[in-house]
Amino acid sequence: MTPSLKIGLISISDRASSGVYADQGLPALLDWFGAALASPWSACERLIPDERARIEATLIELVDIEGCHLVVTTGGTGPAPRDVTPEATLAIADREMPGFGEEMRRISRHFVPTAILSRQTAAIRGGSLIVNLPGQPKAIRETLEGLRDAEGKLVVEGIFAAVPYCLDLLGAPRVETHAAICRAFRPRSAQPKAP
Repeated sequence: MTPSLKIGLISISDRASSGVYADQGLPALLDWFGAALASPWSACERLIPDERARIEATLIELVDIEGCHLVVTTGGTGPAPRDVTPEATLAIADREMPGFGEEMRRISRHFVPTAILSRQTAAIRGGSLIVNLPGQPKAIRETLEGLRDAEGKLVVEGIFAAVPYCLDLLGAPRVETHAAICRAFRPRSAQPKAP
């Protein structure tokens, strides 16, 4: 039996975690991954407040105990004092993957000039990739999927195009995507050999 990808999904919000309003991060992530992934996967969901120690502990739990190959956070990446997701991520990481943050800001900059205020990043802990996404459902989709023109043609690839190959390199189960939503890019040397 082929192992399936295990994804940790963390929505970080003081108000949503305390019940002030309904969380939008987890539903947006579940919807996107449900539509984009063509290979088997499962999710471990967490809704937590903007507290650095809690974020660090949750990241460690999802990677070290739950065995998630990919952990995606949403929320807590701005410049406000309680936005501490990047600090928590880097504190528990073995290596930073700065290209993800650079590309997320570039994608968001097409829509809002305040994209430069985002401190999104990505990192590796053990054999797992951790990615900090923006907090709004529309921004989550655009960041993962990319930018499309009025006819729906992809103009700029989203960051998820690079994630399956990164996971390959980390030893995770192979991830295939529905190309109409997000085309997973792999170099020619990483393509399956014809029989």
